[in-house]
Amino acid sequence: MTNQPNGTLYVGTTTNLARRVWEHREGVVDGFTKRYGLTRLVYAERHDDILVAKQREMNIKHWSRAWKVRLILKENLNWDDLYDKIL
Repeated sequence: MTNQPNGTLYVGTTTNLARRVWEHREGVVDGFTKRYGLTRLVYAERHDDILVAKQREMNIKHWSRAWKVRLILKENLNWDDLYDKIL
């Protein structure tokens, strides 16, 4: 999640991506994403095993910002909001 191209980045894991992105967009849960207005889904990965997903989240969180930006740009060059594509 981000607030704009090259803006603040948030990485998280969920079992229901559409619901969780909606919560971020609507600001219904207090926290980091609400505080920084992170409403744009710019990258997502699907994993069948929640433990694998959590490990991937932890790995990505430890990467540098430059690496995260390259990951986004590889799949989403224009930083388009992907929310409508996951519905």
